[in-house]
Amino acid sequence: MKEQLKQEGKKIVELDVRVDLKNKLDPFKKIMEAVKSVGPNDLFILHATFKPVPLFKVMKSKGFQHQAEQMDEKHWKITFSKSGE
Repeated sequence: MKEQLKQEGKKIVELDVRVDLKNKLDPFKKIMEAVKSVGPNDLFILHATFKPVPLFKVMKSKGFQHQAEQMDEKHWKITFSKSGE
């Protein structure tokens, strides 16, 4: 997991679970741990091998909205932010 600071004071928490998914490991717990450190004005960026549609409902229940972008055949980048931010 990477944490970066942005100029506007927003923290970016970035997590790449592609290796976990490739090795057939469930990254859900790792994702939920990372989300705990995301504040109201921060961004959470997730890299996965597929568009994680079931995760969107879980994250929505935690107050997040998302933007998904397919970077490559097996690389999705999903940016989560708190709804209304």
